[in-house]
Amino acid sequence: MSDTKPSILIQLDSDPQPSVFDGVVAVDSGVSHLFRHGGVTPGQVRDLIYGAMFTRGPADLKSTAVFIGGSNVQAGESLLESVKSTFFGPFRVSVLFDSNGANTTAAAAVLAAVDGFGGSVDGVEIALLAGTGPVGRRVARLLAGLGAKVSLGSRKLDRAREAASEITSKGGKPVQAFETSDENALIQGVSQAQAIITSGTTGVTLLSRSARSRLADLKVLIDLNAVPPLGIEGVESNDRKTSRDGLLCWGALGVGATKMKMKIHKAALKAIFEKNDRVLDAEEVLALGRSLA
Repeated sequence: MSDTKPSILIQLDSDPQPSVFDGVVAVDSGVSHLFRHGGVTPGQVRDLIYGAMFTRGPADLKSTAVFIGGSNVQAGESLLESVKSTFFGPFRVSVLFDSNGANTTAAAAVLAAVDGFGGSVDGVEIALLAGTGPVGRRVARLLAGLGAKVSLGSRKLDRAREAASEITSKGGKPVQAFETSDENALIQGVSQAQAIITSGTTGVTLLSRSARSRLADLKVLIDLNAVPPLGIEGVESNDRKTSRDGLLCWGALGVGATKMKMKIHKAALKAIFEKNDRVLDAEEVLALGRSLA
């Protein structure tokens, strides 16, 4: 990966035990040495990053990189901010942030939506159900950045509004909010949707077959829940651009456990060893995915 020093990846994980999955993917991506740290808190970040930056000269720092993981995305975001605040001048290393697979999953879901509409979602009406979680928020932000007209639903309208406001403020593209407390409210919120993406709690059906039969403009369904009952009734977890009832469908395994998601993850790991000043968050991970697609 480097013309000078062997590559070193420093895995910072907010969980007590660093993810074995992320470690295996790093090794399979060609990392020479993997240093894994579990239970990392923001207060511990500075000394870990100093150890990474001050052991090699600036010209060799592209051979050292950081991966931030863990099951808690919010905790991972705090680690990312702490890592970035430690950098100064030429003393910095590249970072990949993918706690709980949020960025790679979101990128894969967005790529599915883009594929469903022939290569562009510009101007497409897309609704997210149960989209207030980390993956849903990233999907909404990425789609809005590609020009889609995004709306985000939750059983509690105030929660949907809070999430939509945060996404709008971060991405600069407007995201609308709607309520899904009952089927009538749901239908009203998604009445003009051309695509629906669900990213809710496992084992909860968010869109019934009868509800979606009332949506005349619907063309694409993407469900990110792999645990039965699935998030969209009638969509199978292995669906990948599968035609069902005249709609193009993707299931959770068709999106998240595909070769594309793994390709994105591995490509991102390789990309952080190309330079020493890259920070790969959702937008950067999506850009890598689009180049692969």
